[in-house]
Amino acid sequence: MEKTTVAPLLILASKSPRRRYLLNQAGLDFLVVPSRVDESKIFMHDPEQYVIELAEAKADDVAKKYPESWVIGADTIVVIGDAILGKPRSKDDARKMLLRLSGRTHQVYTGFAVCCKARKRFFSQVVKTDVLFKELSEEEIQWYIHTPEPFDKAGAYAIQGMGTFLVRSIHGSYTNVVGLPVCEIIEFLIKEGLLGFQKNNRIHRYESGNLQC
Repeated sequence: MEKTTVAPLLILASKSPRRRYLLNQAGLDFLVVPSRVDESKIFMHDPEQYVIELAEAKADDVAKKYPESWVIGADTIVVIGDAILGKPRSKDDARKMLLRLSGRTHQVYTGFAVCCKARKRFFSQVVKTDVLFKELSEEEIQWYIHTPEPFDKAGAYAIQGMGTFLVRSIHGSYTNVVGLPVCEIIEFLIKEGLLGFQKNNRIHRYESGNLQC
């Protein structure tokens, strides 16, 4: 008898360990399938438009291979004034970014997209969080840039790691700053009937028979 392959219900189209951690913490079952989108081909213009275009492109890329699954794509950037801060290329680059953020409020934008091609459903949204940095001393900056943490993070810091000491306050979604606005994603998945609350109030998938696309 021939075996049938069941498509995963939920796919994260990102290799980010931070996004994977956030979805795990939310109690979700999912498969990680990083997209192959060339981010350099997306023009860096308006921050909101940029992150939404990338998120949609990532979700669409993976959804083409898994049309029966619900695919989540996301992209996060840090903006201070008119400048978009990417990942630092060197310690000096990280130092300049942190000096720029010191004592000021910046914005973290995350665009996310969730789609299921079989159901012809495609939803995307941008979430913004304001983050206020403390005034940083040169000693604090030097200590932090000599750790490995800043170098794969937009804006050269990780709010969920050692970089938590840099942040005086935030206004908006904390998980958005980490890399994925979990509240908004969970709300969408519940609205689509993909998630339900069990007695212990943790969010889980229903039995697989109720979750086919």
